[in-house]
Amino acid sequence: MAAVNSSELSRSKSQLNVISKWNIMQYKLYSTFTFLLLFVSLCFSDDDHEMEEFLKREFSLSKPYQGVGSLGSSHWELMGDAMVTTDQVRLTPDMQSRQGAVWSRIPCHLQDWEMQVHFKVHGQGKKNLNGDGLAIWYTKERMQKGPVFGNMDNFTGLGVFVDTYPNEEKYIERIFPFVIAMVGNGTISYDHERDGRPTELGGCNAMVRNQNHDTFLFIRYIRRRLTVRNRRQGDTAKECLRQKLKNIFVWLQSVGQVMIDIDGQHEWRDCLDIPGVRLPLGYYFGASAITGDLSDNHDIISLKLYQLTVLRSKKEEKEEEQDVITIPSVDNMELLRLGQNEEGMSGLAIFFTVLFSMLGCIFLIVIGMVVYSHWNESR
Repeated sequence: MAAVNSSELSRSKSQLNVISKWNIMQYKLYSTFTFLLLFVSLCFSDDDHEMEEFLKREFSLSKPYQGVGSLGSSHWELMGDAMVTTDQVRLTPDMQSRQGAVWSRIPCHLQDWEMQVHFKVHGQGKKNLNGDGLAIWYTKERMQKGPVFGNMDNFTGLGVFVDTYPNEEKYIERIFPFVIAMVGNGTISYDHERDGRPTELGGCNAMVRNQNHDTFLFIRYIRRRLTVRNRRQGDTAKECLRQKLKNIFVWLQSVGQVMIDIDGQHEWRDCLDIPGVRLPLGYYFGASAITGDLSDNHDIISLKLYQLTVLRSKKEEKEEEQDVITIPSVDNMELLRLGQNEEGMSGLAIFFTVLFSMLGCIFLIVIGMVVYSHWNESR
């Protein structure tokens, strides 16, 4: 009788162990599934909820460029060496000492907007033997020649620069072409010799020269937040993982978003994301380019401006009505400059640091579970 009871007790314990292991397996499967759902939602999430966009044709430039440059028959005006062809507006040809621009004739009074720039930079020069780059503008002044990518220095407003030539050769951290943004108030000078680093808001490298695929730049201004993205076509899970790891790292450092730029992946990626950018209404959009001793073809295929309609609370509307912006500025600019002056790791180094840190944590957790399991069984 005792032997039977012992056998039944062993059988009961065995069944309990099986049930316990099955419950643990179910929990692990549930946790893994939840993590995957969260990961996918992060990859495909859109921060721009409750927003609509409308193309504003009067501020847009696209084929067939009808009447561009002629008096009174177009919303856009050419300057310098810029010329219209059937395929593009060529700001400069691949020749030395040229500069050209195209400017909107109508001031823009949109509160929230997005400018989608389809452009092309190409030429015969080899790497680092080409220049100098192009710029997209939203400024108080228009049709002014100058040294800043074909526009005047000490400008008032926003400039986004696609710089294709490194002037400061000692600064080896930066890979060109490089995209940066700058806000000027009419008294700030662009430092050409240092590639604009003292006054930049942020930036990223972007392989946009002599590419076989189309190259785009998105400039979004919404709720006084400036975001610049460069476009690649398609998307991959690996890149999504890299982007999210970089986002986590940047979030931990409380710095603006800058995604890892991986050549050849062909996708949208954030270049810079800066809050507290104050831009007045009524400025002009434009694009310009310049060549010096080195040259390139700088082409604008299209400029498309979208009005963004964003839902705001009554409190937000009241605050914005009371805070009228008359001079361009950036909140916490000193903190941005401090962050830029600090030496940091490259994007690839950041990615691998975060990746190996996460793998190390997972490895320690697995080891801990195995040790605990063995200890539990030996009791």
